[in-house]
Amino acid sequence: MNILKQKKLYLLDMDGTIYLDNDLFDGVLDFLAHIKNIGGRYMFLTNNSSKSVNKYIEKLASLGIESTKEDFLTSTDATILYLKDKPYKKIYALGTTSFKEQLRDAGYPITDTLEDGIDCLCMGFDTELNFQKLEDACILLGRGVDYIATNPDWVCPTWYGYVPDCGSVSQMLYNATKRKPKFIGKPEPDMALLAIAASGFKKEEAVLIGDRLYTDIACGVNAGISTIFVLSGEGTMADVEKSEQKPEFIFENIQAVYKEISE
Repeated sequence: MNILKQKKLYLLDMDGTIYLDNDLFDGVLDFLAHIKNIGGRYMFLTNNSSKSVNKYIEKLASLGIESTKEDFLTSTDATILYLKDKPYKKIYALGTTSFKEQLRDAGYPITDTLEDGIDCLCMGFDTELNFQKLEDACILLGRGVDYIATNPDWVCPTWYGYVPDCGSVSQMLYNATKRKPKFIGKPEPDMALLAIAASGFKKEEAVLIGDRLYTDIACGVNAGISTIFVLSGEGTMADVEKSEQKPEFIFENIQAVYKEISE
């Protein structure tokens, strides 16, 4: 029997996997409908910390996909859980307005101004980045504060190519300060394991689908679940050949996955 036809929980990356900017890939709606028809469930796992879950709900709705907060886990969610056991007095949040609001709403002492008493720099994918933030980060890292970043992605896909993501900005800061962050989110297994626990399905019934080997596929491997690598985003077959993390399955896109599990 086809192994993938036994899967009930589909953990889906978004950027480069089900859409690119505002363009939904062919076959996605049929794929999602099929999962529901077989009594399964899908959840969206994204390392993109620049948007809140509400913004993702709005975005998917504009693409014809209805969703609720329970359908998402973001690297910001994972970061909030990580911070829960850290008694920081003041956290400098280097990220979007949405990122800062999510951390504040979770009850953390957030600032975006360089001041005394800051004991942690927490960085996300920042589409509002400016030089002042980079300078503040260098000063804080020079002071020796703890350093956390939501995700290690080098780039974020767009309709015209790619833009630098959190991993690239952290590399730039490393070049200036020789400090590296504690990365949260994929490829760490936590997001996948949290999603499985929330779903009620078993690990054996779960599969993670993504377009990046070093985050998506590595997360699934680290969590001990099946993985599908799609070639619709950043990753290529050349990457597979060079990577230590090998996906269990490889498909051209979600439409090809849909054909495999529905026929």
